Amino acid sequence: MASKEKVNIFWHRRDLRFFDNAGLFQALKNGHPVLSLFIFDKNILDDLEDKRDLRVNFIYNTLIEMKSTLEKEGSSLMVKYGYPEQVWPHLIKEYPINAVFTNRDYEPYAKKRDSEVTQLLQEHNIPFHTYKDQIIFENHEVVKEDGNPYVVFTPYSRKWKAKLLENTSSLDTLSHHLDSFPSQEYLNSFIKCAPLSMPKLSDLGFEASTIPIPENTVTRGLIRKYSETRDFPAIKGTSRLGVHFRFGTISIRQKVRDAIPLNETFLNELIWRDFYSQILAHFPRVVKESFRPEYDHIDWENDPELFQKWCDGQTGYPIVDAGMRELNQTGYMHNRVRMVTASFLTKHLLIDWRWGEAYFAKKLLDFDLASNNGGWQWAAGCGTDAAPYFRIFNPESQQKKFDEKFEYIKKWIPEFGTDTYPAPIIDHKYARQRCLERYKTGIEKGRQLLKK
Repeated sequence: MASKEKVNIFWHRRDLRFFDNAGLFQALKNGHPVLSLFIFDKNILDDLEDKRDLRVNFIYNTLIEMKSTLEKEGSSLMVKYGYPEQVWPHLIKEYPINAVFTNRDYEPYAKKRDSEVTQLLQEHNIPFHTYKDQIIFENHEVVKEDGNPYVVFTPYSRKWKAKLLENTSSLDTLSHHLDSFPSQEYLNSFIKCAPLSMPKLSDLGFEASTIPIPENTVTRGLIRKYSETRDFPAIKGTSRLGVHFRFGTISIRQKVRDAIPLNETFLNELIWRDFYSQILAHFPRVVKESFRPEYDHIDWENDPELFQKWCDGQTGYPIVDAGMRELNQTGYMHNRVRMVTASFLTKHLLIDWRWGEAYFAKKLLDFDLASNNGGWQWAAGCGTDAAPYFRIFNPESQQKKFDEKFEYIKKWIPEFGTDTYPAPIIDHKYARQRCLERYKTGIEKGRQLLKK
């Protein structure tokens, strides 16, 4: 499908929706017909080992729905498969492009990719417009008075909320920072064309999965009770919206508006997303290094057999095993249990947090580099707002406190209570003492080296 009339291209990435979409709104209001584009990026897909990866399935099914929506309007969605740096030259040849619009992505690979695409478009005098959409405040918007970034969540969240109050009298009055972008009202501005072909899932090298995806809605009642219910994995006490935030099938602005009058704890969870995003932006080294550099001198055990037992949910600690099995079977793990499993790997087994972070990155439907990295470094004690190294979760006391009746455990461990369930692979008391000694020695060594 070629067009003689100049077009704007809107490039979907982490914003798979037509409503309240900042960049799409700007494209649709620009005065030229808009071609909606998604690129299945081989740079990303080639790294995925599981050919039934739930995330690829989720994206693919969402694109089918989006394509259907546009075709009802006499338009269509263009879906390409390849390396972006190779896809764009073909698009430039095929279309008289007025400008390209997209929403910003803040991960290191995405920034590198967008820099290369910007340069390519500039060579053809095509503007590349980017907008803020997946977070409320970017890394430069909430900083200390001296311009330095916050590295502790509580003062950051206070400043975040204060900024939200700009030009308003209270949080009860909607902030202009939460204004929606009614892109859904301009669907007739998309280019008119016949339905476009779309690669099959098998063309991408992937297979369909039947594992269900969490709903993209959450009740006001759940948000209202979130503070009391969020720590109990056997009940539906969390929103499970992570995958929808990750791929932008919901609007962060809408969810913040929903949270403000109902529950500050739920609002704080949304602020954590911005916090970790700005940490990654200001300190990109955290992708491979500890935020607290002295922690990179801990002498890890890194036992591959014990790591595999943790991955498989065969540690003999029921709350840990239930969490890992939930993750392996559904692509999701309850938030409280994520902390327990991460603490167990890093502090009981003394396995480098980067091993666990990488495993979660492969398995989590809602995997987000900034949040996953931040959470793992918190659990290991080496990140911002980190749990101090001497805080070591006792899996048994965590189970008694948050799954007293073993409901969550029995759901995911059918052999629990039988002879086939394994004995603990390590003694808690021994593991705790070993961790305290190993961490103390490693941290002291790191501090001495950093002084030199």
